[in-house]
Amino acid sequence: MDIGHWENRLAELCEEHRVPGASLAVLVDGEIHECATGVLHVGTGVEATTDSLFQIGSITKLYTATLVMQLVAEGRLDLDAPVASVLPGFAVADPVATKTVTTRQLLSHTSGIDGDFFHDTGRGDDCLAVYVAACAGLGQNHPPGVTMSYCNSGFTILGRIVEVLTDQVWDVALRERILTPLGAHSTMTLPEEALRFRAALGHLGEPGEDPVPAPVWNLARSAGPAGTITATAADVVRFARLHMDGGRAPDGTVILPAGQVAAMLEPQVALPFRRAVRAHWGLGWILYDWPGGRVIGHDGATIGQKAVLRVVPEAGVAVALLANGGVATEVYSRLFTELLAECAGVTVPRFAPPDEPPVVDIARYVGCYPREGFTVEVTERNGVLHLRGVNSGELAEVSTPLDMDLVPVGDGLFAARRNEHDPWAPVVFYDLPDGSPYLHFGLRAAPKVSPSR
Repeated sequence: MDIGHWENRLAELCEEHRVPGASLAVLVDGEIHECATGVLHVGTGVEATTDSLFQIGSITKLYTATLVMQLVAEGRLDLDAPVASVLPGFAVADPVATKTVTTRQLLSHTSGIDGDFFHDTGRGDDCLAVYVAACAGLGQNHPPGVTMSYCNSGFTILGRIVEVLTDQVWDVALRERILTPLGAHSTMTLPEEALRFRAALGHLGEPGEDPVPAPVWNLARSAGPAGTITATAADVVRFARLHMDGGRAPDGTVILPAGQVAAMLEPQVALPFRRAVRAHWGLGWILYDWPGGRVIGHDGATIGQKAVLRVVPEAGVAVALLANGGVATEVYSRLFTELLAECAGVTVPRFAPPDEPPVVDIARYVGCYPREGFTVEVTERNGVLHLRGVNSGELAEVSTPLDMDLVPVGDGLFAARRNEHDPWAPVVFYDLPDGSPYLHFGLRAAPKVSPSR
């Protein structure tokens, strides 16, 4: 592999899309190739290198899912038993969900629990226990098991299950049960650990503008199992190779039995926007049905940082891109399209509306669609649907409202983007089995509660 070519390509794309710094690792033909470009902080000018740490955000969920599946393999956890049977005192606002939500539903984002409860419970080792206790007031986006809605809260609950069953805090269990035997020595969860290395700072700003340093470096420790790992791109690829090699570390140590590795790749639920993206969710992994081969992966985003992992198991290829601002999604789209075509023969689909959008009845979609921490208002303006999304809670200070027109793609399916610099995203209006109208956007489901004003 000519990594020099991809280093130049990475630099070109990052400059074009105002990404301050990025690191790329590619596993192909059994070897990991690395390159980096740019800076870790626009204020200091410190160079981004292949040994630099970036926040991988929700790719962390794959690590937590692996810990959970270890416990399944050891006979200490039943995926289909209620969470309440493992966590005495576990409760959410809905009594039925409290009694019935399972570990499998948490892993596959089908529990229906409000998923964006970013509640800072401090730096103590009891932070997950305190967080789970605070979940008693969390409502439901939907009844358990009827659709998919991305759930950060569920993975913090899973982290607490790991703590209870291993008698270790999540950070220690992760290190001792996965990172150390894997040899992932540049992967960590706490900011004081990252200070020993070259660590990237996130950057914020509108597309087309120069990004500026984010006012906050990391998420709360209580978000750990859902998204606080910091790592090199190469270490992320090492973790992916673990799942490609049947759960074995390079020295042959079995970290996760092959049966559980395979179980994580079994489809659990089709995404509501499958017509647009062609994907299912497994146990942790996103399962993509792309032309040329089966692809698995996950994305991550923190405050001004973005991470993408894609794996083509049959081709022995894994690619991780970590970036600290700008329009990193466009860098991913263009770079991975080229990389996966060359290295794995896979075509990365690109979602976009047709040149001549169909005529659809839009009046029925107008309404208010709230969920924990985020409310969407869909209105009609001169015959065009408009979406406005507003964050509330702890993320409100580091985010700006979304304002986007919706372009029809088909019945119930629309395309949206903030501006011409952003890739198109699917927006889906659909009904649950009981007929309740829902909006699916940004991987989250939200019920329609009223017509918009």
